[in-house]
Amino acid sequence: MSRKPVPAQSGERSRAEVTFDRPELLPQLFGEYDTNLVAIENRLGVYITARGNRVQLEGTAESVALARDVLNGLHTRLLQGQDVDPGMVDAVIALASEPTLDGIIRADRTAPPPIMIRTRRKTIVPRTMMQTHYMRELVSSDMIFALGPAGTGKTYLAVAQAVAQLISGSVQRLILSRPAVEAGERLGFLPGDMKEKVDPYLRPIYDALYDCMPPEQVERRIASGEIEIAPIAFMRGRTLADAFVILDEAQNTTPAQMKMFLTRFGQNSRMVICGDPKQVDLPGGMGASGLNDAVGRLEGIEGIAMVRFSAADVVRHPIVGRIVEAYEGAEA
Repeated sequence: MSRKPVPAQSGERSRAEVTFDRPELLPQLFGEYDTNLVAIENRLGVYITARGNRVQLEGTAESVALARDVLNGLHTRLLQGQDVDPGMVDAVIALASEPTLDGIIRADRTAPPPIMIRTRRKTIVPRTMMQTHYMRELVSSDMIFALGPAGTGKTYLAVAQAVAQLISGSVQRLILSRPAVEAGERLGFLPGDMKEKVDPYLRPIYDALYDCMPPEQVERRIASGEIEIAPIAFMRGRTLADAFVILDEAQNTTPAQMKMFLTRFGQNSRMVICGDPKQVDLPGGMGASGLNDAVGRLEGIEGIAMVRFSAADVVRHPIVGRIVEAYEGAEA
């Protein structure tokens, strides 16, 4: 493989060679039509030439060192059985570019992140620095507020951690909730029983569950009561003990609803409150967002963690991050 050199950053030119001892993994490492190598070239400003199981790198000393670490990091993940897709390439580049993050980039910068979530269907590793911080809080804090735009993994990682704890037996049930508030629309009367009426609002939670656990197990655990998915109104009057509790779209609660939900917290439980303070869909007249109110009241209280994501943490298609940045810039 040989391509036109990518202009490198200013600085002293450097060269390095990386040799891989598992050539059968190289097609996945390089990507179809070498798309992964092209992405590394474009992001880091290096020139990459691959011949057999050897990869030659050329660019500034810093960019060559980063590219070497990224390639070794991706290769390590392939050895661990993880998939390498464009999102993973972007994530490893971002992680390798932050040498000050304790536990992610160590003296051996090719080492994988030290934290992961194992579920029945996949092993999930952090894709941004803030996701790493969030995943640590998910196993250490009793109550976590995950704040930030869509696509940052707030709800998905919380559901994955909840599934992992249910499988391990550290909690007895999962309780997943969100307010039944329409996103700026008026859907009118919905036919069917109560489950059929509220399921459309809860579909993102189902999607995350099915991604972490075989569908038949999800349905069986829902039927047995181990997994409960319900609107926030169904939480009133309960004490949620021995449970992993997730509230999604929390920005669409009222302060009264949020207070009610937070005070359901019981023994041996963990509660995660996910939401985007900038995407409030409460109808006029319902007052301020319960999420914003709670963050203002509870910031700094022992046992309660606040994790704030930004557009840089969006792990969907890269254009989503750019869209979020454009809207946030206009609002600012």
